[in-house]
Amino acid sequence: MSRPDLIGAARALDVLTGEDRSGWSASPERDALAKTFRFTDFNTAFGWMTRVALAAEKLDHHPEWFNVYNKVEVVLATHDAGGVTALDLTLARLMDDAAGAKA
Repeated sequence: MSRPDLIGAARALDVLTGEDRSGWSASPERDALAKTFRFTDFNTAFGWMTRVALAAEKLDHHPEWFNVYNKVEVVLATHDAGGVTALDLTLARLMDDAAGAKA
């Protein structure tokens, strides 16, 4: 499967900010997007992760994430492209929407 061209974290953040989506930042370690999602409890966080996982599988684009109780830390990058692409923007939007808000 062909992957989209790199757009980079800075450009992706410009797009997300322009769409009034907050909380996303550039990863300090590499060309990637990062965000921490907080939920009311573990069940809500895990339910969100399940919905996102099913959608990510359809995109053939999978997040890096870490979950403890009600918190999910996410890092998005297209590994075979070497950084942030339009796929990461799509997944970021999907995650925000699945969380029930743009923030």
